[in-house]
Amino acid sequence: MLRLGKLDNDDLERLVLKKFHRVRPESLSYPAIGQDCAILDLGGDLAVLSCDPITSASISHLGRLTVHVCCNDAAAAGAEPVGLLVTLLMPPSGTMEQISRIAEDLSSAAQLANVDILGGHTEVTDAVFRAVTSATVVARQPRNRALKGMRPGDDIVMTKWAAVEGTTILAEDFVHRLYSVPAALLSSAKALSGQLSIVAESKIAMQYGATAMHDVTEGGVLGAAWELGYANSCAVRIDTNNISVREDTKALCDALHLDPLRLIGSGSLLVACPDGKALVSALQSQGIPSAVIGQAIEGTISFADDAPLSEPHADELYKMYQ
Repeated sequence: MLRLGKLDNDDLERLVLKKFHRVRPESLSYPAIGQDCAILDLGGDLAVLSCDPITSASISHLGRLTVHVCCNDAAAAGAEPVGLLVTLLMPPSGTMEQISRIAEDLSSAAQLANVDILGGHTEVTDAVFRAVTSATVVARQPRNRALKGMRPGDDIVMTKWAAVEGTTILAEDFVHRLYSVPAALLSSAKALSGQLSIVAESKIAMQYGATAMHDVTEGGVLGAAWELGYANSCAVRIDTNNISVREDTKALCDALHLDPLRLIGSGSLLVACPDGKALVSALQSQGIPSAVIGQAIEGTISFADDAPLSEPHADELYKMYQ
């Protein structure tokens, strides 16, 4: 039986990625672990594309997560999101009102992200037991602004806080298990739904010499840090004391016995750059919390504090569905 969550990297490489072969000259990238975007040369600016499913969200925030998670992938590649193609799969138990609500949520989030919903597909199917979306973002990137890749010695900057997305999901979907958490913390946790985009910080990072970026998704901050190193053929050393975890996130994770550093975290961006202090200063001047949390190092083994940093496995959120 398969476990919930993304495939382990060894299985992904062996069962999936090794089977694909690049045959088109327009393709400037290829599927690889830690690479969330494809890059195409179609003349003029480069086209950047990425796709993501949203499988663990409730109706109330499915639309906005669909928009922001996909746009974040493109922004982390240094590209400007333009639009999305969205597939919506509804179970037979769903309602027309729910479909309408998801569409309205998609529209509102798209307007906030300054992207268009370009099209897609909507279907009712018994292949799912709750609403599921899968979206592809289309973005553009000037030829002279491609990320060059992280190298040993680069600082690693983290924006905002750990587990931004996970905090909002826990507060909205599992409130019945959070009776010990003060109402004020639950309210502030839900308000984090307005912090899911990393488009603004990615633009600033590109202006301050970003060499590589990775948005925090499944596997949390530590999973993203490992993937950042792997994708750039070097390693990282992370100081977990410098990772910002909000009080509301701590309260929710403590109540549910989850690790916030391994909890899904769309809304936070990891940036490798030569001068982390300068980038942090620029981000904070624009009201974006940030900190230097580590550095790229020589070798193939990454570290969190003094312990080897393992590759990401199932996100902490999946424990809530077992």
